[in-house]
Amino acid sequence: MKKSLLLFIFSLLFVNVWAQDETIDSLYKNKQKANLAYTSLYKENSEMSYTSPAGEIGAPSGYVINGKLTTTYMVFGPRSLPIAFSVNPDFTVRVRTDRSAGVRTPSFRLGGNFYVRLTEAVLNYKYAQLIFTHHSNGQDGDAVLTDGSINTKTGNFNTNYLIAAYSFGNFINQASSTDINYSYHHKLALEWHKWFNYEPALNGDYGFTRLNYDFSFCVYQIYNGEKGGWKKISPTNIKSKNTLEKETWRFNGQVSYAVNNYADYNFFAPKRRLNIEGSVNYSLPFMQNVFAMAGFGYYGEDPYNIYFKDKYAFMRFGLSSTFSRFKVK
Repeated sequence: MKKSLLLFIFSLLFVNVWAQDETIDSLYKNKQKANLAYTSLYKENSEMSYTSPAGEIGAPSGYVINGKLTTTYMVFGPRSLPIAFSVNPDFTVRVRTDRSAGVRTPSFRLGGNFYVRLTEAVLNYKYAQLIFTHHSNGQDGDAVLTDGSINTKTGNFNTNYLIAAYSFGNFINQASSTDINYSYHHKLALEWHKWFNYEPALNGDYGFTRLNYDFSFCVYQIYNGEKGGWKKISPTNIKSKNTLEKETWRFNGQVSYAVNNYADYNFFAPKRRLNIEGSVNYSLPFMQNVFAMAGFGYYGEDPYNIYFKDKYAFMRFGLSSTFSRFKVK
């Protein structure tokens, strides 16, 4: 009797330990899956590159073509940890309508981005970022001319800044005959420059401390893979075995407001402190991570390095690109 009782107790303990091990193993695998999924989210939510003939239409200077090339090198993104690190280079150039069609002052940014996953949920994700960025224009002349104006031809521009950000969003999967899905992304950030080296000519007339908000709305379409090419699923076009999930629309919005002191503007001076822009990006069926792009906005402070004193409304048209969903199933 005693032996049977001991055997029964031992069996219960073994089953309980085995169940706990199974639960721990399952939880560990879920964390690993979340870590891998988030590295893709970080890239999909990164800034877009673009090529724009005529550039910022409405700018004080005329341009032949403008381009922004940026990407995300995910240097550290282990499956076993909820953290990641990327290097983010950003090259922006504006080719002027001068006789030589010169770039004159390219805008170069190089940043390191540290990510922390805040939840295991992928469809309703949350993560934090800490970003350090160097911004300069490759010129070494005096930033201020003898008449007190800014030297936009050969004047030095440089600043270094931190961004602390909180990002969150969600995916909405529609169970419908059209198989159209959506996602929303929000990013709240504080940008701070004065802890690090910067060009002294910026004092009193530059947005050293900014509150930033970025928003994206994406539309994903399921396509059928047939001999005639990819075709969108519809009530009359039934899903086949060979399907493609593709991002077809991306609507972006960015708002930035400088909250530090300016020499000639009070706190409620949006014409100088406010930067705002929006873009519509549409990817044709034969495109992968490329979109036809139209953008509109206003710069109270031109983000193109030494031209920071310029303020104007603008339009921009061309092609854009980023990491986007393009998955054959």
